[in-house]
Amino acid sequence: MRVGGLVGVCLALAALLLAGCTGGDGAPDGGPGGGTPEPTPTAQTGTPGVYEDRILFGQSAAFNGPAQELGKNMRIGIEAAFFEANIAGGVHGRILELTSLDDSYEPEAAIANTRRLIEEENVFALIGAVGTPTSRSATPIAAEAGVPYIAPFTGAAFLRDPEWRNIINLRASYNQETEEMVARLIGDLGIERIGIMYQDDSYGRAGYRGSLAALERRGLEPVAVGLYPRNTTAVKTALLDLREGSPDAVIMIGAYEPMAALIKWGRTTGFNPVFLNVSFVGSNALARELGPDGAGVVVTQVVPFPDDDSLPVIAAYKRALRLSSPDAVPGFVSLEGYLAGRLAIAGLESCGRDVDRACFVDALLGADAIDLEGFGLSFGEGDNQGSDAVFITVIGADGSYHPIENLQDVETWSNN
Repeated sequence: MRVGGLVGVCLALAALLLAGCTGGDGAPDGGPGGGTPEPTPTAQTGTPGVYEDRILFGQSAAFNGPAQELGKNMRIGIEAAFFEANIAGGVHGRILELTSLDDSYEPEAAIANTRRLIEEENVFALIGAVGTPTSRSATPIAAEAGVPYIAPFTGAAFLRDPEWRNIINLRASYNQETEEMVARLIGDLGIERIGIMYQDDSYGRAGYRGSLAALERRGLEPVAVGLYPRNTTAVKTALLDLREGSPDAVIMIGAYEPMAALIKWGRTTGFNPVFLNVSFVGSNALARELGPDGAGVVVTQVVPFPDDDSLPVIAAYKRALRLSSPDAVPGFVSLEGYLAGRLAIAGLESCGRDVDRACFVDALLGADAIDLEGFGLSFGEGDNQGSDAVFITVIGADGSYHPIENLQDVETWSNN
């Protein structure tokens, strides 16, 4: 969202209301489709991206291609958090803006976008990047420039290296998600014949290594392995490779389109192990792609269930989403984006009016506990990851997600 000053916020709100409060992918930079005024130039402070009346954040994410729903929903969630803060007067009198650039989930584009956001757009911090290969390319650039890198949508282990002094992770890691999968498969269902399907890049290999480690801790190894190229749905060879090992369950490390394609082909050919996906898959998009074939598919999540109104943060998220993007359907990805925005706001609030990048990072990484209205985060010495929570969900026969405590409940929801 690009708005200039508090007057700009009012104008933007009026434009949204007159337009029926519809969102849109519109502008190439990922901003609203039209009607919102460009920011009025104001005096900048000594900190890049911090102006007298606004603070500018940047995002490089996929808004086209097989992973586009992830980028779009992360942006929607971040903008909902910023919108919520802005209509209340901003943070210490400054409104928050987000400039989003499309990298189509390609590392080379992420490099170019990151340089543009830092060197030309002059952002204060980067937020809500999508993906391991893109983050692996962008993080050295951000680190060299001393720019905070907040809440990337990836659980890759390399981002959790304590040597990084500018990276602030919100979510649990892929290692934690795959550990939970293996533990539940064995403990809940007695399944030890486990295969692994992964995307052939740094994201897929991160999840693959986590799965291998979880199996090795139990004296096991995968009975079959399949892989496919990033940004494709070329999964038939992988399906054949998996079938050869006759696994009773398959851990899947991929994006929603290829994972849906593999599951559909599997169902068609009578290959029906328990399919388990990590959170990066994009839950809403996966369920939509699968349709009736989704019943019984498991997805681990790293944020609470978006319909759990017992948590005040969920009620706040849904309220903000209705105001900022009324056509958006609540989901795990946009909720993670919203929590990322709230995390950034918490850092800004801690620093006061004289915010700078060093204070911002120290305020978050130095916080023993941050309570985002019921969703707790905890950082510490050598720990740049706020949450360790992993939740289990399953797609029911109704096409909706349902939280479960035990994998034995998968069969129940597959038939209801």
